[in-house]
Amino acid sequence: MINPFKSKKGLGRGLSSLIGDSDIKTSSNKISISSIVPNKNQPRKIFEKETLDELKNSIKERGIIQPLIVRKSDDQDNKFELIAGERRWQAAQSAGLHEVPVVVIEADNLKSLELAIIENVQRKDLNPIEEAESYKNLIENFGYDQDKVSKFIGKSRSHISNSLRLLTLPKKIIDMIKNQKISQGHAKILIGLENALLLAEKVIKKKLSVRQTENLVRLLKSGSIIRSSRKDPNIIATENELTDKIGMRVFLKSKKNNSGVLSFEYKGIDQLDRLISVIKNNY
Repeated sequence: MINPFKSKKGLGRGLSSLIGDSDIKTSSNKISISSIVPNKNQPRKIFEKETLDELKNSIKERGIIQPLIVRKSDDQDNKFELIAGERRWQAAQSAGLHEVPVVVIEADNLKSLELAIIENVQRKDLNPIEEAESYKNLIENFGYDQDKVSKFIGKSRSHISNSLRLLTLPKKIIDMIKNQKISQGHAKILIGLENALLLAEKVIKKKLSVRQTENLVRLLKSGSIIRSSRKDPNIIATENELTDKIGMRVFLKSKKNNSGVLSFEYKGIDQLDRLISVIKNNY
């Protein structure tokens, strides 16, 4: 039969592309919703109730437009294991459906995991920890390396590496990321720090932005946070305001005769060029 998923070639381009470019055998039909069991390798662990309720209401109105992807269960007779579409499956159960449209494919454990990861990553359904754990699963259990994961997912090698590094954080911080208490941007800054958990708690308590967290960590590493604590609070406030405004760390040293030094810490030639341009155009 014609493969309903036949599409443009190349990995990292979506679920239909991955199925269409392979020799996977497929068949389309409707099956009982009770005959479907969850995917043992489902990358996604957290499903928000609010979005599930919205999907349930949509299914009640319009039905399921996109079929679920399943394979025959290898350990339960007359059952089908979900590969892609667990949100639709859960919402369909809540909506009271007895049957759901599916595409049944022949896939081993690796192919099942690959397809599940592709669907979730492409839809941006995974939180950063679930994404990292998916890559780790491919590497530890299916013989992938970071380069192969990068090519398969369609993301840069550095993205894969940075994603995996999140798993080196303390468990409490990992839970904070899962529960959206701190962002992936915050978490990257905390990797490798001895006082990472203390800083994470400070980020949440003070509602620090990623930039403010970067500045805090930079001050802690340089030891200047101790020196700056002796500064006039007005000078500290001015430094912080300018830092947030221009995106570069600003240092203001005032002398008794009302003279002083205003310095900027730039991280690249682009930042320096932008600063020079602003000064030239305004003075």
